[in-house]
Amino acid sequence: MIPDKTIKDLITKHSNLERELSSQDIDKKVFAEKSKEYSDLNEVINDAKKYLSFEKDKNELKKILDDQSSDSELLKMAEIELKELEIQFEKNEKKLKFFLLPKDEADKKNAIIEIRAGTGGLEASLFASDLFKMYEKVCNKKKWFLEVISISKSEAGGLKEVIASIKGINIYSTLKYESGVHRVQRVPDTETQGRVHTSAATVAVLPEVEEVDLKINESDLRVDVFRAGGPGGQSVNTTDSAVRITHIPSGISVSQQDEKSQHKNKAKGLKILRARLYELERSRIDLERSKERKSKIGTGDRSERIRTYNFPQGRVTDHRINLTLHKLEEFLEGEAFDEVIESLSLKAQEESLSNL
Repeated sequence: MIPDKTIKDLITKHSNLERELSSQDIDKKVFAEKSKEYSDLNEVINDAKKYLSFEKDKNELKKILDDQSSDSELLKMAEIELKELEIQFEKNEKKLKFFLLPKDEADKKNAIIEIRAGTGGLEASLFASDLFKMYEKVCNKKKWFLEVISISKSEAGGLKEVIASIKGINIYSTLKYESGVHRVQRVPDTETQGRVHTSAATVAVLPEVEEVDLKINESDLRVDVFRAGGPGGQSVNTTDSAVRITHIPSGISVSQQDEKSQHKNKAKGLKILRARLYELERSRIDLERSKERKSKIGTGDRSERIRTYNFPQGRVTDHRINLTLHKLEEFLEGEAFDEVIESLSLKAQEESLSNL
Protein backbone atom coordinates (compact mmCIF):
# COMPACT_ATOMS: atom_id res chain seq x y z
CA MET A 1 0.00 0.00 0.00
CA ILE A 2 1.12 3.52 -0.75
CA PRO A 3 0.76 5.85 2.27
CA ASP A 4 -2.17 8.26 1.92
CA LYS A 5 0.13 11.15 2.78
CA THR A 6 2.30 10.41 -0.30
CA ILE A 7 -0.77 10.53 -2.55
CA LYS A 8 -2.10 13.67 -0.86
CA ASP A 9 1.29 15.33 -1.40
CA LEU A 10 1.01 14.59 -5.14
CA ILE A 11 -2.45 16.16 -5.32
CA THR A 12 -1.29 19.22 -3.32
CA LYS A 13 1.75 19.59 -5.57
CA HIS A 14 -0.47 19.45 -8.66
CA SER A 15 -2.72 22.19 -7.26
CA ASN A 16 0.24 24.38 -6.31
CA LEU A 17 1.78 24.02 -9.77
CA GLU A 18 -1.54 24.89 -11.39
CA ARG A 19 -1.66 28.08 -9.33
CA GLU A 20 1.98 28.99 -10.04
CA LEU A 21 1.62 28.43 -13.80
CA SER A 22 -1.38 30.74 -13.96
CA SER A 23 0.68 33.54 -12.38
CA GLN A 24 1.80 36.38 -14.65
CA ASP A 25 5.11 36.86 -12.80
CA ILE A 26 6.64 33.45 -13.43
CA ASP A 27 10.08 33.34 -15.09
CA LYS A 28 10.20 31.72 -18.58
CA LYS A 29 12.78 29.11 -17.63
CA VAL A 30 10.94 28.24 -14.41
CA PHE A 31 7.67 28.11 -16.40
CA ALA A 32 9.12 25.50 -18.78
CA GLU A 33 10.38 23.32 -15.90
CA LYS A 34 7.15 23.54 -13.92
CA SER A 35 5.04 22.96 -17.05
CA LYS A 36 6.84 19.65 -17.62
CA GLU A 37 6.34 18.68 -13.97
CA TYR A 38 2.66 19.64 -14.16
CA SER A 39 2.23 17.68 -17.40
CA ASP A 40 3.79 14.59 -15.79
CA LEU A 41 1.49 14.89 -12.76
CA ASN A 42 -1.54 15.29 -15.03
CA GLU A 43 -1.02 11.70 -16.19
CA VAL A 44 -1.68 10.29 -12.71
CA ILE A 45 -3.70 12.93 -10.88
CA ASN A 46 -7.10 11.30 -11.55
CA ASP A 47 -5.69 7.91 -10.54
CA ALA A 48 -4.36 9.51 -7.34
CA LYS A 49 -7.78 10.95 -6.45
CA LYS A 50 -9.51 7.62 -7.13
CA TYR A 51 -6.86 5.83 -5.05
CA LEU A 52 -7.64 8.08 -2.07
CA SER A 53 -11.40 7.65 -2.40
CA PHE A 54 -11.16 3.83 -2.71
CA GLU A 55 -11.82 2.99 0.96
CA LYS A 56 -14.81 5.35 1.14
CA ASP A 57 -16.32 4.00 -2.11
CA LYS A 58 -15.68 0.40 -1.03
CA ASN A 59 -17.36 0.91 2.37
CA GLU A 60 -20.44 2.44 0.75
CA LEU A 61 -20.81 -0.57 -1.55
CA LYS A 62 -20.30 -2.97 1.37
CA LYS A 63 -23.07 -1.22 3.29
CA ILE A 64 -25.43 -2.03 0.41
CA LEU A 65 -24.24 -5.64 0.35
CA ASP A 66 -24.67 -5.97 4.14
CA ASP A 67 -28.11 -4.38 4.11
CA GLN A 68 -30.69 -7.18 4.38
CA SER A 69 -33.39 -4.94 2.93
CA SER A 70 -31.54 -4.42 -0.39
CA ASP A 71 -33.28 -6.07 -3.35
CA SER A 72 -31.48 -8.74 -5.38
CA GLU A 73 -30.94 -6.48 -8.44
CA LEU A 74 -29.29 -3.78 -6.32
CA LEU A 75 -27.12 -6.39 -4.57
CA LYS A 76 -25.99 -7.80 -7.92
CA MET A 77 -25.08 -4.34 -9.22
CA ALA A 78 -23.19 -3.49 -6.01
CA GLU A 79 -21.27 -6.78 -6.20
CA ILE A 80 -20.20 -6.12 -9.82
CA GLU A 81 -19.29 -2.54 -8.97
CA LEU A 82 -17.18 -3.63 -6.00
CA LYS A 83 -15.21 -6.12 -8.13
CA GLU A 84 -14.59 -3.43 -10.78
CA LEU A 85 -13.56 -0.97 -8.06
CA GLU A 86 -11.02 -3.43 -6.62
CA ILE A 87 -9.56 -4.21 -10.07
CA GLN A 88 -9.28 -0.49 -10.81
CA PHE A 89 -7.65 0.12 -7.43
CA GLU A 90 -4.93 -2.41 -8.22
CA LYS A 91 -4.31 -0.77 -11.62
CA ASN A 92 -4.16 2.69 -10.04
CA GLU A 93 -1.79 1.49 -7.33
CA LYS A 94 0.58 -0.05 -9.91
CA LYS A 95 0.53 3.10 -12.06
CA LEU A 96 1.21 5.35 -9.06
CA LYS A 97 4.04 3.11 -7.85
CA PHE A 98 5.68 3.38 -11.29
CA PHE A 99 5.26 7.14 -11.17
CA LEU A 100 6.81 7.35 -7.69
CA LEU A 101 9.87 5.28 -8.62
CA PRO A 102 13.13 7.24 -8.39
CA LYS A 103 13.84 8.87 -11.76
CA ASP A 104 17.12 8.30 -13.57
CA GLU A 105 18.49 11.82 -14.05
CA ALA A 106 20.21 10.67 -17.27
CA ASP A 107 16.94 9.60 -18.95
CA LYS A 108 16.26 13.06 -20.38
CA LYS A 109 19.76 13.46 -21.78
CA ASN A 110 20.92 13.08 -25.35
CA ALA A 111 23.06 10.02 -26.04
CA ILE A 112 26.33 8.91 -27.57
CA ILE A 113 26.12 5.53 -29.29
CA GLU A 114 29.19 3.44 -30.00
CA ILE A 115 28.94 0.42 -32.32
CA ARG A 116 31.89 -1.92 -32.85
CA ALA A 117 32.30 -5.07 -34.94
CA GLY A 118 32.95 -8.06 -32.68
CA THR A 119 33.71 -11.70 -33.45
CA GLY A 120 33.06 -12.78 -37.02
CA GLY A 121 35.56 -10.89 -39.17
CA LEU A 122 34.17 -9.07 -42.20
CA GLU A 123 30.68 -10.42 -41.57
CA ALA A 124 30.74 -8.79 -38.10
CA SER A 125 31.63 -5.45 -39.69
CA LEU A 126 28.70 -5.80 -42.14
CA PHE A 127 26.40 -6.53 -39.20
CA ALA A 128 27.75 -3.47 -37.32
CA SER A 129 26.83 -1.44 -40.43
CA ASP A 130 23.31 -2.97 -40.44
CA LEU A 131 22.85 -2.02 -36.78
CA PHE A 132 23.95 1.55 -37.46
CA LYS A 133 21.50 1.81 -40.38
CA MET A 134 18.74 0.51 -38.09
CA TYR A 135 19.45 3.22 -35.51
CA GLU A 136 19.52 5.82 -38.29
CA LYS A 137 16.02 4.70 -39.36
CA VAL A 138 14.77 4.81 -35.76
CA CYS A 139 16.12 8.38 -35.48
CA ASN A 140 14.41 9.41 -38.73
CA LYS A 141 11.07 8.03 -37.58
CA LYS A 142 11.32 9.75 -34.19
CA LYS A 143 12.63 13.03 -35.67
CA TRP A 144 15.88 12.71 -33.69
CA PHE A 145 19.08 14.28 -34.97
CA LEU A 146 22.01 11.88 -35.48
CA GLU A 147 25.54 13.20 -36.02
CA VAL A 148 28.51 10.94 -36.72
CA ILE A 149 31.45 11.76 -34.45
CA SER A 150 33.88 9.19 -35.85
CA ILE A 151 33.66 6.27 -38.26
CA SER A 152 36.02 3.49 -39.35
CA LYS A 153 35.01 1.37 -42.35
CA SER A 154 36.07 -2.20 -43.19
CA GLU A 155 37.28 -3.59 -46.50
CA ALA A 156 33.92 -5.23 -47.18
CA GLY A 157 32.05 -1.93 -46.89
CA GLY A 158 30.99 -2.62 -43.34
CA LEU A 159 31.96 -0.76 -40.18
CA LYS A 160 34.76 -1.57 -37.78
CA GLU A 161 33.52 1.18 -35.46
CA VAL A 162 31.17 4.13 -35.49
CA ILE A 163 30.48 6.67 -32.75
CA ALA A 164 27.54 9.05 -33.10
CA SER A 165 25.70 11.67 -31.09
CA ILE A 166 21.88 11.52 -30.99
CA LYS A 167 19.86 14.53 -29.92
CA GLY A 168 16.12 14.88 -29.25
CA ILE A 169 13.62 14.27 -26.44
CA ASN A 170 14.30 11.57 -23.81
CA ILE A 171 16.90 9.88 -26.01
CA TYR A 172 18.85 8.04 -23.33
CA SER A 173 15.70 6.66 -21.66
CA THR A 174 14.85 4.90 -24.95
CA LEU A 175 18.27 3.80 -26.17
CA LYS A 176 19.91 2.77 -22.88
CA TYR A 177 18.51 -0.75 -23.31
CA GLU A 178 20.64 -1.22 -26.45
CA SER A 179 23.96 -1.57 -24.59
CA GLY A 180 25.43 -5.04 -24.90
CA VAL A 181 26.36 -7.70 -27.43
CA HIS A 182 24.10 -8.06 -30.48
CA ARG A 183 24.43 -11.42 -32.24
CA VAL A 184 23.52 -12.20 -35.86
CA GLN A 185 22.90 -15.60 -37.43
CA ARG A 186 22.80 -15.63 -41.24
CA VAL A 187 24.45 -16.95 -44.39
CA PRO A 188 27.21 -14.51 -45.41
CA ASP A 189 27.44 -13.42 -49.05
CA THR A 190 30.87 -15.05 -49.20
CA GLU A 191 29.55 -18.45 -48.02
CA THR A 192 29.28 -20.85 -50.97
CA GLN A 193 27.96 -23.84 -49.00
CA GLY A 194 24.94 -21.98 -47.64
CA ARG A 195 26.01 -22.45 -44.01
CA VAL A 196 24.70 -20.15 -41.31
CA HIS A 197 27.44 -18.18 -39.54
CA THR A 198 27.25 -16.44 -36.17
CA SER A 199 28.82 -13.00 -35.76
CA ALA A 200 28.49 -10.22 -33.22
CA ALA A 201 28.75 -6.49 -32.68
CA THR A 202 28.84 -4.54 -29.44
CA VAL A 203 26.73 -1.48 -28.75
CA ALA A 204 27.37 1.01 -25.96
CA VAL A 205 24.91 3.82 -25.26
CA LEU A 206 26.15 6.60 -22.99
CA PRO A 207 24.30 9.68 -21.73
CA GLU A 208 25.79 12.77 -23.33
CA VAL A 209 26.94 15.17 -20.63
CA GLU A 210 27.84 18.83 -20.66
CA GLU A 211 30.71 20.49 -18.82
CA VAL A 212 28.30 21.60 -16.09
CA ASP A 213 27.38 17.93 -15.45
CA LEU A 214 30.95 16.73 -15.15
CA LYS A 215 33.98 18.89 -14.50
CA ILE A 216 37.26 17.48 -15.83
CA ASN A 217 40.48 19.01 -14.53
CA GLU A 218 42.90 19.88 -17.32
CA SER A 219 45.73 18.63 -15.08
CA ASP A 220 44.17 15.14 -15.24
CA LEU A 221 44.45 15.03 -19.03
CA ARG A 222 47.31 14.10 -21.32
CA VAL A 223 46.75 15.32 -24.88
CA ASP A 224 48.86 13.83 -27.70
CA VAL A 225 48.63 15.07 -31.28
CA PHE A 226 49.65 13.02 -34.30
CA ARG A 227 49.15 12.73 -38.03
CA ALA A 228 45.85 11.12 -39.01
CA GLY A 229 45.99 7.80 -40.85
CA GLY A 230 43.70 6.17 -43.38
CA PRO A 231 41.65 7.89 -46.10
CA GLY A 232 41.14 11.63 -45.84
CA GLY A 233 43.22 13.27 -48.55
CA GLN A 234 44.82 16.68 -48.47
CA SER A 235 45.17 18.25 -45.04
CA VAL A 236 43.82 15.38 -42.91
CA ASN A 237 46.86 13.20 -43.58
CA THR A 238 49.46 15.98 -43.90
CA THR A 239 49.05 17.84 -40.62
CA ASP A 240 49.15 16.82 -36.94
CA SER A 241 45.37 17.21 -36.57
CA ALA A 242 44.55 13.89 -34.88
CA VAL A 243 44.19 13.98 -31.10
CA ARG A 244 44.46 11.36 -28.38
CA ILE A 245 43.14 12.40 -24.96
CA THR A 246 43.99 10.26 -21.94
CA HIS A 247 42.29 10.76 -18.58
CA ILE A 248 45.18 9.86 -16.29
CA PRO A 249 43.24 8.92 -13.08
CA SER A 250 40.92 6.44 -14.88
CA GLY A 251 43.21 5.43 -17.75
CA ILE A 252 40.39 6.05 -20.26
CA SER A 253 41.76 7.12 -23.64
CA VAL A 254 39.91 8.62 -26.63
CA SER A 255 41.34 9.17 -30.13
CA GLN A 256 39.74 11.47 -32.67
CA GLN A 257 40.97 12.17 -36.20
CA ASP A 258 37.93 12.67 -38.46
CA GLU A 259 38.17 16.47 -38.56
CA LYS A 260 40.88 18.51 -40.33
CA SER A 261 41.08 20.80 -37.31
CA GLN A 262 42.96 19.73 -34.19
CA HIS A 263 40.64 21.96 -32.14
CA LYS A 264 37.51 20.22 -33.49
CA ASN A 265 39.01 16.78 -32.93
CA LYS A 266 39.81 17.70 -29.33
CA ALA A 267 36.26 19.00 -28.75
CA LYS A 268 34.74 15.78 -30.12
CA GLY A 269 37.18 13.68 -28.11
CA LEU A 270 36.27 15.51 -24.89
CA LYS A 271 32.57 14.92 -25.59
CA ILE A 272 33.18 11.15 -25.78
CA LEU A 273 35.50 11.22 -22.76
CA ARG A 274 32.94 13.08 -20.61
CA ALA A 275 30.26 10.52 -21.53
CA ARG A 276 32.53 7.57 -20.67
CA LEU A 277 33.63 9.07 -17.34
CA TYR A 278 30.02 9.91 -16.41
CA GLU A 279 28.93 6.35 -17.23
CA LEU A 280 31.88 4.91 -15.28
CA GLU A 281 30.74 6.77 -12.16
CA ARG A 282 27.08 5.76 -12.71
CA SER A 283 28.15 2.11 -13.08
CA ARG A 284 30.16 2.30 -9.86
CA ILE A 285 27.15 3.69 -7.95
CA ASP A 286 24.80 1.10 -9.51
CA LEU A 287 27.19 -1.70 -8.53
CA GLU A 288 27.24 -0.54 -4.92
CA ARG A 289 23.45 -0.34 -4.84
CA SER A 290 22.95 -3.75 -6.44
CA LYS A 291 25.35 -5.85 -4.37
CA GLU A 292 22.45 -7.27 -2.37
CA ARG A 293 20.18 -7.99 -5.34
CA LYS A 294 20.08 -9.02 -8.98
CA SER A 295 21.49 -6.58 -11.50
CA LYS A 296 18.80 -4.59 -13.23
CA ILE A 297 17.72 -4.53 -16.85
CA GLY A 298 18.86 -1.30 -18.41
CA THR A 299 22.33 -0.17 -19.31
CA GLY A 300 23.57 -3.74 -19.37
CA ASP A 301 27.11 -4.99 -19.30
CA ARG A 302 28.66 -4.52 -22.73
CA SER A 303 29.93 -8.13 -22.64
CA GLU A 304 26.41 -9.51 -22.09
CA ARG A 305 24.62 -11.03 -25.08
CA ILE A 306 21.33 -9.18 -25.16
CA ARG A 307 19.78 -9.88 -28.56
CA THR A 308 19.94 -12.32 -31.49
CA TYR A 309 18.99 -11.47 -35.06
CA ASN A 310 18.25 -14.75 -36.85
CA PHE A 311 17.85 -14.23 -40.61
CA PRO A 312 16.94 -17.81 -41.70
CA GLN A 313 13.99 -17.80 -39.28
CA GLY A 314 13.20 -14.08 -39.71
CA ARG A 315 13.18 -13.51 -35.96
CA VAL A 316 14.70 -11.19 -33.40
CA THR A 317 15.02 -12.41 -29.79
CA ASP A 318 15.75 -10.27 -26.75
CA HIS A 319 17.30 -12.64 -24.20
CA ARG A 320 16.76 -10.37 -21.17
CA ILE A 321 13.01 -10.70 -21.31
CA ASN A 322 12.72 -13.87 -23.46
CA LEU A 323 10.81 -11.93 -26.10
CA THR A 324 10.84 -13.21 -29.70
CA LEU A 325 9.33 -11.32 -32.61
CA HIS A 326 9.07 -12.88 -36.06
CA LYS A 327 9.47 -9.41 -37.53
CA LEU A 328 13.19 -9.21 -38.28
CA GLU A 329 12.87 -7.12 -41.43
CA GLU A 330 10.44 -4.69 -39.76
CA PHE A 331 12.75 -4.45 -36.74
CA LEU A 332 15.78 -3.58 -38.87
CA GLU A 333 13.65 -0.94 -40.62
CA GLY A 334 12.90 0.61 -37.22
CA GLU A 335 9.23 -0.43 -37.38
CA ALA A 336 9.03 -2.92 -34.50
CA PHE A 337 11.78 -1.29 -32.43
CA ASP A 338 9.41 0.39 -29.93
CA GLU A 339 7.64 -2.93 -29.28
CA VAL A 340 10.83 -4.38 -27.77
CA ILE A 341 11.88 -1.18 -25.99
CA GLU A 342 8.47 -0.80 -24.31
CA SER A 343 8.63 -4.42 -23.07
CA LEU A 344 12.16 -3.85 -21.71
CA SER A 345 11.09 -0.62 -20.03
CA LEU A 346 8.10 -2.27 -18.37
CA LYS A 347 10.23 -5.18 -17.14
CA ALA A 348 12.82 -2.75 -15.75
CA GLN A 349 10.08 -0.86 -13.89
CA GLU A 350 8.68 -4.08 -12.43
CA GLU A 351 12.15 -5.10 -11.23
CA SER A 352 12.62 -1.66 -9.65
CA LEU A 353 9.27 -2.06 -7.85
CA SER A 354 10.21 -5.49 -6.52
CA ASN A 355 13.49 -4.06 -5.20
CA LEU A 356 11.84 -1.20 -3.29
